[in-house]
Amino acid sequence: MDRPSHLGVTAVSLAALIAQRQELPAQGTTIYRGIHTTETGGAFALDITGPVGILSLYSELSPAQEAQLATECATAAHLEAVYIKRRPQEARHLANVEREHLSPNTPLWGTEQPELTVLEEGVPFLIRPSSDLSTGLFTDARTARAWVRQHAPARVLNTFAYTCGFGLNAVLGGAQTVKNVDLSRKVLSWGQENYALSGLNAPDTDFLYGDVFEWLHRLDKRGDEFDLVILDPPSFARSKAGVWRSEKDYARLAFQAARVTAQGGRLLALLNHAGVSPALFGRMVRLGLDEAGRRARLTESLPIGQDYPGGTHLKVQVWSLD
Repeated sequence: MDRPSHLGVTAVSLAALIAQRQELPAQGTTIYRGIHTTETGGAFALDITGPVGILSLYSELSPAQEAQLATECATAAHLEAVYIKRRPQEARHLANVEREHLSPNTPLWGTEQPELTVLEEGVPFLIRPSSDLSTGLFTDARTARAWVRQHAPARVLNTFAYTCGFGLNAVLGGAQTVKNVDLSRKVLSWGQENYALSGLNAPDTDFLYGDVFEWLHRLDKRGDEFDLVILDPPSFARSKAGVWRSEKDYARLAFQAARVTAQGGRLLALLNHAGVSPALFGRMVRLGLDEAGRRARLTESLPIGQDYPGGTHLKVQVWSLD
């Protein structure tokens, strides 16, 4: 069991890394980062989703090496299945054309579990391990979702909603009106399933399908305002409207978000981009807010979860607008 693997990480050290996170399931969180890339020299990461592992590979391995690593992870974490996600640097461009290679729909190890329910601080979420490169919840934003649940105001707009984790936590936190916006009907329906797991029956009008920029313009035009606007865009995306690059376009997003943020409201801005520092991110957000004519101050920067030691990719900032 203590033999070195091909990546220089032993099965014993894998188990030790996972054991460092055991207080998370003890506190009602059964989905978390079991092994982060900072602990493997950037070679791989392992996400724990209940009895299933999601093994993300950032280095090219042979089939035999992949199988060995999956087996070692399954043993170390006592898993029933391990699914693999191959994540080369160009994965964001290849996802649509090499989907089966990047994200096989069958596990590399163990028995198939295409769908399961996990908990994040006691809140249930539906996870689909074989569903593309993203399986239903981004665990690095756990502290941000908790912040929303603890600080939810009356009116919340959740943009780039994905499976509506932020929107769900806003409702659980007491928000009276929550709108979730995403360009995918599939993930919005998934979000409605997550609502249902918590016994919430939100109307279809709380799930807005379409381009976020178009919806921000529409909401602004009809005079809708929100006490909290959540921005969690991808770092890169293609759509009919063109190419989105967060390092170039975030100021424009903050500008439009400011126009639907009520006086005294707040902006929760997230950016998953290792190449952008917190200071640069703050300057991009402030540029957009200034262009919108809104006086604003950065009131809080939220930390990443303890299961991401040394992680610097995700920036989370809370801005208060006058």
